[in-house]
Amino acid sequence: MRHIAIIGSGPAGYYTAEAVQKQWGDDVHVDVFDRLPVPYGLIRTGVAPDHQSIKAVSNRYEKTALTENVRFVGNVSIGSDVSIDELCDLYDAVVLATGAPNDRALGLPGESLKNVFGSAEFVGWYNGHPQFAALAPDLSGKSAAVIGMGNVALDVARILSKTEAEFTGSDIVGHALSALTASGIQQVTIVGRRGPYQVAMTPKELGELAHLERASPRVDPEDLPDEAEDAILEPGLRKSVTHLRSFAAIPASIHSDAEIEIHFDLFASPVAMHGSGKVRSVEVERTVVEAGRAVGTGETYQIPADLVVTCIGYRTSPIPGVPFDERMGRFANDEGRILTGLYCVGWARRGPTGTIGTNRPDGYSVVEKIGEDIDSGKLGRADKQGRAGFDALAMERALDIVTFRDWKKIEEAEAAAARDGSPREKFVDIAAMIRTLG
Repeated sequence: MRHIAIIGSGPAGYYTAEAVQKQWGDDVHVDVFDRLPVPYGLIRTGVAPDHQSIKAVSNRYEKTALTENVRFVGNVSIGSDVSIDELCDLYDAVVLATGAPNDRALGLPGESLKNVFGSAEFVGWYNGHPQFAALAPDLSGKSAAVIGMGNVALDVARILSKTEAEFTGSDIVGHALSALTASGIQQVTIVGRRGPYQVAMTPKELGELAHLERASPRVDPEDLPDEAEDAILEPGLRKSVTHLRSFAAIPASIHSDAEIEIHFDLFASPVAMHGSGKVRSVEVERTVVEAGRAVGTGETYQIPADLVVTCIGYRTSPIPGVPFDERMGRFANDEGRILTGLYCVGWARRGPTGTIGTNRPDGYSVVEKIGEDIDSGKLGRADKQGRAGFDALAMERALDIVTFRDWKKIEEAEAAAARDGSPREKFVDIAAMIRTLG
């Protein structure tokens, strides 16, 4: 019997568990650990609450989680409740699928001012992550700046711009919906260091901005190159640029009638945030793109901003005893191998790149490497206790483990508490989750 531990129950974790099952069938026990009492990681607390079709991928993970040889071990913190060394002593292989849950800092003056947030914090707040539920951003001001050129920046801008009715069918948490409904924001500025040919925004997400009830997207026509140049772009980027062109063509009268304007301020590199205690503006430097890089021109100006959300990337959380690449913000690894018996997968391996589906081939690749290491004799000692050994350790330390069956009770309670039109009202407090289990 093989014994595999996977740390993290998001897409990378469950795709890896699926791959383990295909590799060894019934001759393996897989324990999927998570520090929260609830599974699915990024699917639950990262994917936008109004993108329920994307969240539906969790149904696939549930099929894996409900099989006899895969077990969810929630409410266990690796590094404090149990160490990596202890898990490596118990399991044939330990796979870190912890994602990249921490914001990458801009490192600019004024970044510590009040009402400046990283996207992990802000998205976690409106998605009900227990760590960020008490964030309480001040939305009473008129202007917000969202820094970044990817889909997360689009998510934040869209969430800030929607009406209460437009959240019907979403699972945005109640405290965020109330705050957003009372918001005073009238201008959302998406700040990008480079130009339209360098956006990392996908066509579907960009297209959503054109259908918001009270908001109008705006692009300065002067920021767009000659349309004939679009022919050299790959199809996805060309579609995204087409959306930006359509935003640039919206008449000024439409913008003036809209309650909220979403302005794409391209070729603008943030250099500082200003305010007395609380942010009031973002200072940016006008840029030009040379060989794909943003180069400052020396021209600076201020963007009004009573709220700032930075969406510039994420970093993995270091774990004591695990080699870490500080520059890349991920575990130091060689194609998924960290140390003998220790591996990483997903964002913890490659950094925050790719889509949810990218984690599937990544998980299968790492499991192949585990198989190679077992076949070569590097792994697979006969004295590995696996699940039984961990359970004895958990009992000794009085760990309050949450199983997948327990999670289903939490899920039922969230569904029962949902407002009309919503699939669930998430618990945002770990103690409240545990109380539902009796």
